[in-house]
Amino acid sequence: MLDIKFVRENPEVVKENIRKKFQDAKLPLVDEVIDLDARIRKLKAEGDNLRMEKNQTSTSIGALMREKKLDEANKAKQRVVEINQLLVNIEQEEEQLSAELKKKMMIIPNIIDETVPIGKDDSENVEIERFIEPTTPSYEIPYHLDILERLGGIDLDSARTVSGNGFYYLLGDVARLHEAVIAYARDFMIDKGFTYCIPPFMIRSSVVTGVMSFAEMDQMMYKIEGEDLYLIGTSEHSMIGRFIDTIHDKAKLPYTLTSYSPCFRKEKGAHGIEERGIYRIHQFEKQEMIVVCEPEDSKKWFDKLWSYTVELFTSMKIPVRTLECCSGDLADLKVKSIDVEAWSPRQQKYFEVGSCSNLGDAQARRLGIRIKGEKGNYFAHTLNNTVVAPPRMLIAVLENFYHEDGSVDVPEVLWPYMGGTKVLKPIK
Repeated sequence: MLDIKFVRENPEVVKENIRKKFQDAKLPLVDEVIDLDARIRKLKAEGDNLRMEKNQTSTSIGALMREKKLDEANKAKQRVVEINQLLVNIEQEEEQLSAELKKKMMIIPNIIDETVPIGKDDSENVEIERFIEPTTPSYEIPYHLDILERLGGIDLDSARTVSGNGFYYLLGDVARLHEAVIAYARDFMIDKGFTYCIPPFMIRSSVVTGVMSFAEMDQMMYKIEGEDLYLIGTSEHSMIGRFIDTIHDKAKLPYTLTSYSPCFRKEKGAHGIEERGIYRIHQFEKQEMIVVCEPEDSKKWFDKLWSYTVELFTSMKIPVRTLECCSGDLADLKVKSIDVEAWSPRQQKYFEVGSCSNLGDAQARRLGIRIKGEKGNYFAHTLNNTVVAPPRMLIAVLENFYHEDGSVDVPEVLWPYMGGTKVLKPIK
């Protein structure tokens, strides 16, 4: 959410930013919030004047009574009663207009970084750099679900019976590989100086609306019926929520945290074959990283965060590339975002395995995360990035280390987490 003072003083900047995100339907919101802001400020001024008059009138009553000017004293008392009612009316109207203003302000997108490429959707994202030259074997690589089934590592049929589509059972060495990836990612980030956390997996609506836009909320979140609780779509949600309504000493920043959680997502809409299997599912596990920092440090941390994901994948000898997300592909709260994509030798293309985002002060402003300054408190900046999400990591491992006989090599850095197992062998 933007600062209303910024919108008031820079309406054309805000409108141009909306155009860059190809959300022209939101343009009228700018004038609407400026009008609401003016009405609220006018009401505040009227209220201040009435309170001043009330104080002066109340003070005069005693003097009038002492002077035996009873009629004037009674008129003054009546005026105080009138002022009290006027103040009640003003406060009610101000509260109503403020709620309307906040609702509209939360729909206006954040100001994107000047370096973000302009484009309508993810098809116009810009490749930045590749790491490890991708290779393709001479033999055919099966679809990842077929590999998993031959390894005896997945049971989708039972999962459909128990939970429906979009769920799965992982079994045997494949399940162990899944956990090995999580454990390695955890230790990888701890070695980078991050504090390891396991957060709550449900959060209140006040946190949900603080960490994401309404559109994202509708597309992603599962609500617990009858309670003010939502299942998290990523641990970032509850990790950032941990700092709600807090003020922090500059000396203690930045907070660098890495968190494990299961993630729950609706994943609305139909998907093609490449997004079936375990690519796009309703429940998965993930290792995340978040940073809460000084505003001037967020760009530096942004570059560090995405580089950690690249380093993690390349340490497993998996080719990856980085993509700069264009303006139309950025969620409304994001200032800048970079995706990390892994190479799929079967598809002969890259696919997303992680996303790094700088949200500026958008989440902090919504949640009240502030830093204590010498000239007053100000909002922190927040960032988040995927360390690894094992379902997609499994796909990357299965395809990049698949052999013609159906076996799959385990990346060397994962051997200590696999009890010495170095190769997954097919059982059928």
